[in-house]
Amino acid sequence: MAMLLTHKRRKIIDRMNIDYPPSIKMRPNLLLVGLALLTLSACNPREDELAAREASISARESELVTLLAEMVEQKKSLDKLQADKTLNSKENEHSYNTQPNPCNPNNVDTSKNAQSTLAGTRTILGGVENVYLNPPGLEFTARIDTGAQTSSLNALDIVEFERDGKPFVKFKIIHPQTGEKIELTRRLRRHALVKERNNRESQRRPVVRMRVELANINEHINFTLVDRGRHKHQVLIGRNLLRDLAIVDVSKKFTTVKTDNPENGTTK
Repeated sequence: MAMLLTHKRRKIIDRMNIDYPPSIKMRPNLLLVGLALLTLSACNPREDELAAREASISARESELVTLLAEMVEQKKSLDKLQADKTLNSKENEHSYNTQPNPCNPNNVDTSKNAQSTLAGTRTILGGVENVYLNPPGLEFTARIDTGAQTSSLNALDIVEFERDGKPFVKFKIIHPQTGEKIELTRRLRRHALVKERNNRESQRRPVVRMRVELANINEHINFTLVDRGRHKHQVLIGRNLLRDLAIVDVSKKFTTVKTDNPENGTTK
């Protein structure tokens, strides 16, 4: 029995150790190689597609870089052209402004006469001038003072009062020819604090409104009322009349035509 089992085992072992032909033994290797080739062939089209896309992107990037460089150059050219145009326009304007006027017989440069032109638009006054005040409808000699903010008028016996609930002021002035006192009543506009030269304390002065004629100037302006007995002139004209209308040359006096006095029967 034991020998029979041993014989069967040998047959089974012999069957398992069958010597196959070489062609049959290599078939598994060939199958593996074929599968690898199929896998590689399937990947190649995708790699080619990616490579083509990368090449296209690189080409587009190169085009964009070139286009950007061209745009920068064009901007520089435009900036230079604009700068040249602006410079030329300024030069033309300067040459036009500085070109002598052919209609002017003296052929004078307008730039040299800028100050004269400015003075020509304003009245030139001296340090002392004749002014006409209404009221009282009289002519006075006046001190022209560009250092004073508000004009002032010599006033005596100043009395403030109310009329119909409105403030008024009554005062007297001295007639410039006869020396008589003339009483005037004007509406009180306000009070002003004025500090005179060499005086530390400010004075509270009533302010009235009167019409002034000086040369070709005819204006209603404010006057502060104050006793100017120690001054030579009853009227002081300040910047509230002179501003933008006159230029003062303190070295001159009575540069304007003397105002006619209505009391003498003449008209202004």
